[in-house]
Amino acid sequence: MEIWLTKHAKQQARERGISIEEIKKVIQRGAKHIQEENKIVSDYAHLRVVYKKVQEKHFIITVMIRI
Repeated sequence: MEIWLTKHAKQQARERGISIEEIKKVIQRGAKHIQEENKIVSDYAHLRVVYKKVQEKHFIITVMIRI
């Protein structure tokens, strides 16, 4: 799986201690719903990843810890 993180997503992942492998797991296993502008929101365990998929590339917009 090819993923690209925005500057914002990199910063949020770093601040929250979320690894690339955890992001991939959320995308692969998480429950998904579509948000406006073709954004995909994926929730898995205690994490949420918001991304867009273009062909086989996943562009990560943000990552967060769910409460």
